Amino acid sequence: MKNNQNPDEISPLEWLSINRFLYEIKQIDSPCISVYYPYGKGQETMSLLEETKRNESLEKIESKIEKRIAELKDNPVSAGKFTNTLCIFGWIKNNKVTIKVIGTSKKLPYVYMASKKPFIKPFKDILETNYNVLLVTLDQKSARIQKFYGSQIVLESKLGIDLQGRHRKGGQSQGRFLRARQTKIHVFFKKIANKVREMDLNSDLILLGGVGPAKTEFYGELDSKLAKKCRFVENLSFATSINDIEKKIIRHLYQHRRKYVTEIIEKYENLVKQGLTAKRNDVIFKALEIGAVDTLIVSANYYTDSQFKKIMRMLEIAKNTSCKIEFASSPKIIQKLELDNSVLAILRYKIK
Repeated sequence: MKNNQNPDEISPLEWLSINRFLYEIKQIDSPCISVYYPYGKGQETMSLLEETKRNESLEKIESKIEKRIAELKDNPVSAGKFTNTLCIFGWIKNNKVTIKVIGTSKKLPYVYMASKKPFIKPFKDILETNYNVLLVTLDQKSARIQKFYGSQIVLESKLGIDLQGRHRKGGQSQGRFLRARQTKIHVFFKKIANKVREMDLNSDLILLGGVGPAKTEFYGELDSKLAKKCRFVENLSFATSINDIEKKIIRHLYQHRRKYVTEIIEKYENLVKQGLTAKRNDVIFKALEIGAVDTLIVSANYYTDSQFKKIMRMLEIAKNTSCKIEFASSPKIIQKLELDNSVLAILRYKIK
């Protein structure tokens, strides 16, 4: 059987496991140490933890993380078939240190930071997990709207009408019947659009599919805000299995992410002449310290850069301010970032 999965994409089974893990991690509401490191780099990571001084409670967490790293050296865990990156989160609950670990088959950025909550952005940016997606499956007389958070269906609604398929002999004319039928479908589609608007809230994507022309007819009922989020999904029907639905969601999330990062890079290039960008790490570091950075764009492979420890510190400063962090995993964009020490910044205002 042919495997249509893009090699850059995570497998549906691993995606499901990581989403479940992140759902638990998202519930943590206390200061947390987040550590991501390549498998085989445990000793270097422990050295990094030892050389950074934190307050007493964070030092206590780090001590437990160091022990866990030592344990994982010979027995790594992974949500996939093998381990490329190990991710450890540690926090204090009821005066006791709690540690959660997951491994992934994909390469994630090297991260070590203390923040108010767990730092899970690399999962979102590289593995397309933890997203809000609205899936709309419909034909001319039925609709199913499912809201996914990661791999979980958190909200679902079903709508339907009694729609006569063919004109029967006698009674109203064929033309009048077809007009009445189309009006009924139009009213139904408006009802679906209102329900989509009600359920949408903070969705990143709206995926629209179904057998026949209904999806394209319905698309015209969406307002511009919803239409902008909307993507058509091929080979989707009410009978599509949840496994195939997850594959389709993953594929569209990867496409969405690639487009989004490309737009950020274009925005950076458009702002260069206005002096609202920075590409030297020392300049970016100073800009972060004074709160002048709007968006920090970081190569997912920044660990290979000689300044990776400085970049780690930059990430922590960015996370603990209102600066947005965006990790780039596209080979083309990574190559561009490597020319600029793996980091670019969009500024809020010009700096001297």
